[in-house]
Amino acid sequence: MARIAGVDLPKNKHVVIALTSIYGIGRSRSSDIIAEVGLNPTMKAEELTEEQVNEIRKIIDTKYKVEGELRADTSMNIKRLMDLGCYRGLRHRKSLPCRGQRTSTNARTRKGPKRAAVKKKK
Repeated sequence: MARIAGVDLPKNKHVVIALTSIYGIGRSRSSDIIAEVGLNPTMKAEELTEEQVNEIRKIIDTKYKVEGELRADTSMNIKRLMDLGCYRGLRHRKSLPCRGQRTSTNARTRKGPKRAAVKKKK
């Protein structure tokens, strides 16, 4: 089983798709990596030799930020925005959408499930 950047690649998938299981690598980046190594994109991940895995690993380590390093970077960027107190930082702090979406009817993913309003006795 190929293990790259602390992630086990799924065996039964094509190499291009299997590389996307690594956080920070999408379809275009994975196809670039495969072209640089010189592999067949339709090759299954279980067919990779140890040398090919090492080449892929070396390219990813030198050129790209992936997994823990990338996650730490994004969380530090969000913390920086919150410390500055800018609009986007305030939206992150209140856990509301910060890219201009409406919140009166939608944004349930960000706001969480609806809470029932407490009714007062008359």
